[in-house]
Amino acid sequence: MPAKHLLITALSVVLFCTCKTKDIPATTNNASVASVMDSVITRLYATVPEEKFDSIDEAYLLQFLSKDEQRILATRYQYFRVNVPVTVSLMRDQGQVVVPFWLQPAGFKKTDLIVRNEEYTYEVWQKDFDAGMVELGINGFDKHRPVYFVSVSPKDTRTSLAVSDIYPSLYNADTLRTGAFTYHDWSGLVLTEVPESLKGQLYFTTVRGRAREAHVIAAFRETAHPSSAKPDQIMLTWSDLPQSTINIQWRNGPEVEQGLVRFWKEHSKDTLEQTATSIRLEDRMLFNDRYANRFTASLKNLSPGAAYQYQVGAGSPRVWSAVNSFQTAPPVNQPFSFVWFGDTHFLPDSGKLVRRAARENPDAAFYSIAGDIVSTGLNRDEWDSLFYRAGDAFANKPLMPVPGNHDRQDGLGAKLYTDLFALPENQPEGVDPELSYYFEYGNALFIMIDATSDVEDHTSWIERILSNTHAKWKFVMFHFPPYNFEEPYEDIQRSWVPLFDRFHVDMVMGGHIHYYMRSKPMREGKVVDDYSKGTVYAISISIPSKHDHLAPEPYAVKQYAGGYFYQRVELGDYELRYKAVDAAGVVRDQFTIKK
Repeated sequence: MPAKHLLITALSVVLFCTCKTKDIPATTNNASVASVMDSVITRLYATVPEEKFDSIDEAYLLQFLSKDEQRILATRYQYFRVNVPVTVSLMRDQGQVVVPFWLQPAGFKKTDLIVRNEEYTYEVWQKDFDAGMVELGINGFDKHRPVYFVSVSPKDTRTSLAVSDIYPSLYNADTLRTGAFTYHDWSGLVLTEVPESLKGQLYFTTVRGRAREAHVIAAFRETAHPSSAKPDQIMLTWSDLPQSTINIQWRNGPEVEQGLVRFWKEHSKDTLEQTATSIRLEDRMLFNDRYANRFTASLKNLSPGAAYQYQVGAGSPRVWSAVNSFQTAPPVNQPFSFVWFGDTHFLPDSGKLVRRAARENPDAAFYSIAGDIVSTGLNRDEWDSLFYRAGDAFANKPLMPVPGNHDRQDGLGAKLYTDLFALPENQPEGVDPELSYYFEYGNALFIMIDATSDVEDHTSWIERILSNTHAKWKFVMFHFPPYNFEEPYEDIQRSWVPLFDRFHVDMVMGGHIHYYMRSKPMREGKVVDDYSKGTVYAISISIPSKHDHLAPEPYAVKQYAGGYFYQRVELGDYELRYKAVDAAGVVRDQFTIKK
């Protein structure tokens, strides 16, 4: 997981004073890379035919940009103020074919120095700066993910270097050394070779997602399912009590500004209405559907254990959806079932699996997905494909997911994920709302964790939830499985597993490794002889990935190298029944726990 903020002491005492863009002196005109690129892409849409988008290259863009836009792209990607003359070293991946357009004109010179990590080799470019602002430009117009990073050292090592007005201020500073991590979104990728002359320098870390900030070359995408005046992508979630509330969400085109839900109990003529709120979604590289509106209506004061029907309507005059249905949780504990999936991404056969699960489990109370719902969570066209391929499954049963690394890719956060899902806001302090949450349904507790966030931010939160619940059954879902044959997550084993043992969590559900595994009951990392003494760990997959070889896992009851699976869990007061079903409807694993 990403390292915490570090106090840096290198050749001299280094002081930091971060500030936001608006605090930068007025001579910069408060322009930003984002504002320039928004304008550039809007003009490209207006002047370049769609069939020519793929022919846009760097030479074309440099002619297309004004001189002032070029200046901003060459100076506003990264900047900071230094109080003494410094040397800035810029580490650029040798695999990037095109050198950033501004680098040599700005006075940077390539040296013979090399920095390496396990994946990439970086050539070192250097430039001397006087005291004042250090301004650096974009990584390029392509999406070269191993973006450059920089280190800073005072020209005179006897002076104290103070760095302030840092942009972006989101990321940590470190000391350049062997073992330092390169990118926040890839904490396992550390520097393996650093020249002696650079060791100990102030080092600005970054994320690979910054490659997207000026990405234009081969960047334009088209969704096969654009938004329109007709409501679609209808989905149910909960953010409050399942007995008396439901959230209904859907999509419309950007021209539709009003949304309404009308709903009624089954076999009743009394129709109620609830207005919806909306947010504007933007994917600026989606050339046929750059903007869409996402509506959410929160229905409250519903009758427990009741079946309802509803329609969503948008625009004026109203355009209504087909009639869908939902059912609130019963007022007292009754048997129920839920269905969960491993990684689904956005593939056609994953959608078929969701629809099969919906047909075969009409009594399921809700669905869950253990992360990597799509392959690139920043691309709205992939979410469009997911909703289209899932049919109306999520319009009739709530979907309560957790994010995976693909849903918040390249260290840029999960804003599109949180825009799409209205989920409980009972997350731990320091974690963004709706990414980690918990809820109870019937006699069961569900703790849903964003494992791409910091592990330690969750530990006391998990302990508090488990110590306060009276639920008979306890489930935890997160993307990275602590026990697997490929990549054991020792930080999770240290911090969370003792809590699962102490409070007897019945099942931990995950994905990520792209195979199926169900463990024997485990406690303290070892197999125990009864379900009453330990926790079952399950990993599932809902995409066509397949491992060539599975290493033996002494704790595993079942292993499958690949395939599409969904899992049904049925709960009563004293019995849990579990089965894993493949894409052909064949039960591939099952077991029962009795309490």
